[in-house]
Amino acid sequence: MPILNRAAELQNEVTEWRRHLHRNPELLFAVENTASFVEKKLKEFGVDEVVTGLGRTGVVGLIRGNLGAGRTIGLRADMDALPITETSGKAWASETSGKMHACGHDGHTAMLLGAAKYLAETRNFAGSVAVIFQPAEEGGGGGNEMVKDGMMERFAIAEVYGMHNMPGMPVGQFGSRVGPIMASTDEFTITIKGRGGHAAQPHKTIDPIVVGTQIVTALQTIASRTVDPLASVVVSVTKFNAGFAHNVIPEEAVLGGTVRTLMPEVREIGEARIRTIAEGVAQIYGATVQVSYNRNYPVTVNHADETGYALQAAAEIAGAGNVQPSLDPMMGGEDFSYMLLARPGAFVFMGNGDTAGLHHPAYDFNDEAIPHGISYWVKLAETRLAA
Repeated sequence: MPILNRAAELQNEVTEWRRHLHRNPELLFAVENTASFVEKKLKEFGVDEVVTGLGRTGVVGLIRGNLGAGRTIGLRADMDALPITETSGKAWASETSGKMHACGHDGHTAMLLGAAKYLAETRNFAGSVAVIFQPAEEGGGGGNEMVKDGMMERFAIAEVYGMHNMPGMPVGQFGSRVGPIMASTDEFTITIKGRGGHAAQPHKTIDPIVVGTQIVTALQTIASRTVDPLASVVVSVTKFNAGFAHNVIPEEAVLGGTVRTLMPEVREIGEARIRTIAEGVAQIYGATVQVSYNRNYPVTVNHADETGYALQAAAEIAGAGNVQPSLDPMMGGEDFSYMLLARPGAFVFMGNGDTAGLHHPAYDFNDEAIPHGISYWVKLAETRLAA
């Protein structure tokens, strides 16, 4: 089944927007120029209401349909980039050293702008569409900030939908699943206090490096010996900082890492076991520990009915054979999870083709995917808001 003709006609224009955004990446909440670009475009399209400053730097445009009163659905794109130096070599590569759109948020923003232009032209729906442009997905929790700012209530949003590109999935394909689709993203820091001394006299010390290595090893038993093998959990120690000289046993070592789960109850187990293991191992060696545990993004959980609506809209654009209704969940995180806690909705993936992976310095959003993404958004809005 074909993409919409108007979406295909918009491809070159939307590609220009996308490449402009790619050249000019901004991080976290500091997306003022990107938000201004979005605001300007929405006003050019004749969107009925444009509100800025939601969740600090988010933008929402409200488009009212011509087919009468009805509900409001929200369509969300993220705007922020990553602190990575780009190596793609593309003519439109980042012009800001140390920042790049390595996750395709430039494409997400451009596609939703394309859909907004189409919907503002046609208005072939009842009720309203809220196009949501969110800052700070990459670790800042911008989705949560927009929800806390009253976005759902202000625009009377009844359902909310998100979309992300997926390298390795062919362009024109879509996938999602009911239930957990992306993991919670908790972070921990373990500070080990020992007793330093001369490296030639370890018996007079309490070596925090030895304690730390034992803790790292013991943490692996959370996945292998604590959590049901059929339940997903990842515990990764990603930082180990200690010492300053070859001949000195330090006073302190600091470990850090992340815990990823797909179930709230496993999340509870993970935090509890990290504390118990760290404290128990430290006690064996006579050291002390302090565990700092940060509950970051929650599990992204798709609602059943809304996932069905999203997959049906994708099938009408791509054909049923190009839609995966039982996509494997991923252990990466996504702050669209906060919006799904506030309202029913669904998060889907669309193909980006054979490109470098997300968060890779050579990554680039595939502009051939643009008309597929625009068509999906339009079809979803029109079918969910049919008169």
